[in-house]
Amino acid sequence: MSGKKLSFLGRIEADQVDISSKYGGRIVSIHATEGDLVEKRQVLAVMDTAADEALLAETMAAVAEARESIEEAKAAILQRESELKFAEQELARARALVEKGHISQQQADQKLSATTIAQAALETAKARLESVRQRAALRQAEVRRIGVRIGEATLNAPVKGRVLYRLAEPGEVLPAGGKIMSLIDFSDVSMTIFLPSEEAGRTKTGAEGRIRIDALPDFVLPGWVSFVSPEAQFTPEQVESRSERGRLMFRIKVKIPTDLVMGNLEKVKIGSRGVAYVRLNEAAEWPAHLTVNLPRDAAGR
Repeated sequence: MSGKKLSFLGRIEADQVDISSKYGGRIVSIHATEGDLVEKRQVLAVMDTAADEALLAETMAAVAEARESIEEAKAAILQRESELKFAEQELARARALVEKGHISQQQADQKLSATTIAQAALETAKARLESVRQRAALRQAEVRRIGVRIGEATLNAPVKGRVLYRLAEPGEVLPAGGKIMSLIDFSDVSMTIFLPSEEAGRTKTGAEGRIRIDALPDFVLPGWVSFVSPEAQFTPEQVESRSERGRLMFRIKVKIPTDLVMGNLEKVKIGSRGVAYVRLNEAAEWPAHLTVNLPRDAAGR
């Protein structure tokens, strides 16, 4: 290609996703082993939920009791409202009779006291209703929390990928956060290379790239720069060349299109070595030997 291009040795890498138990407990079953290709949302493992299910039943019974208490509190309020209304009517009649001199003020004061007591009883009944409603809400929240916990006992694959490691077996008791397996995430596959500071400074995210994998020498894969490290580091031994040993380099990721990866899972091997080319001049043309040439099933031939 006319214009500057960079080519550096690298290897195919992908993010690793750990499948872990959110809560401590015993593993009931595991549904994948090392090397298996798993689909997104596929069930990978199931944790024991017997204790949570018993607690859920107990809490649901408490919710039912709380709802009964709410109805009882509402009935009590209706009764207290009726009693208050009667007491107010009695007080009104007593005051009228006092004005006419038919009863004493002391008798009217007794009616006033009865009204005050009825009012206090009504406020108490309302407070009790609010209290049982809050208890019911807490119980319902507990039911939802336990339900979520039971649901999280079934561990699903968050991405489409391949099982890299299986770290536990059915019957094992894991602590909270205990790892069961690790997956390779096929949605973010790239070749990692290392560039000197001068070239790295000219490399922009989104720059077009090409990838040739040692295991697929007849094919040229498209790609683009998805990451340029802001910090320099010494080149790792697995990709460095002798001429670059000891030099500070910047890590660059050249991403392979996800649909290409998904269509060639058996060909694009994680860890495969190869060469990545990065175009610095957007106007430059790729040379003929770097024209995109995809594996048969990806090209549709």
